Amino acid sequence: MTESHPAPRQHSPSAERNREPILAVLREVLPASGRVLEIASGTGQHAVCFAGALPGLDWQPSDPDADARASIAAWVAHEKLANVRAPLALDVHQTDWGVDAFDAVVCINMIHISPWSAAHALFAGASRRLVDGGVLYLYGPYRRGGAPTSPSNEAFDQQLRSRDPAWGVRDMEAVIALGASVGLLCDEPIAMPANNFSLVFRKHRSAARV
Repeated sequence: MTESHPAPRQHSPSAERNREPILAVLREVLPASGRVLEIASGTGQHAVCFAGALPGLDWQPSDPDADARASIAAWVAHEKLANVRAPLALDVHQTDWGVDAFDAVVCINMIHISPWSAAHALFAGASRRLVDGGVLYLYGPYRRGGAPTSPSNEAFDQQLRSRDPAWGVRDMEAVIALGASVGLLCDEPIAMPANNFSLVFRKHRSAARV
C-alpha cells in the first residue's frame, strides 16, 4: 500500500528501502550511457533515484495505471531531472509497446503480482527491443528448486495467491528458462536484502525474434 504526498506524488516504503541496494547492482550492469526502459515503474521513486544517480542514461518510465503515471510525472518534476522522459501507458501484454530499441530494460517487483502470462510477454517484448548485448534486469522474491527461500517469502506467496490465484512468487529456474527461450541468458543470480534477488539477463546475438 502506498501513502500519498501532496497529490499526485505517491510514496512506497518498500521502494524507499530497496532503491539503494538495487542501484548498487544497476551501477555494475547498466551501460554508462544509453536508453533504459523501465516496466511497471509504480510511484516513480525508483525512476528518479536511478536516473538521478546515473545521468548518462536516458530513462523511459512506464506503467499501465494512470495514477502511477501521474505520480511518476510529479516525482520527475519535483526532482527536476532532464534525463527522464514522460511515462508511457504500457502494458507488457500489448503487441506494440510504442517504443524502439533500448540498451536495457528494468522491471522491479512485477512478475509476482501479475499473471505468468505477463512474464512471458515481458521476455518476448524485451527480446524484440533490446540491442545485441542489452540487459534485462529483474528484481524481486523467488522460489529456488521449487521451494521458498525463507518463511517470510512463503507467507508472502500465500498472501499473494489469496488475493489472486494467478499471482505468486515465481520459480527462479522457470524464469531463467523463459529468458533462455528467447535468447536472454541469465548471469549468476545476485542475493539481495530481505530474501530478494537480482536477475540480470543479457541478449545473445542470435536471440529469437518472438
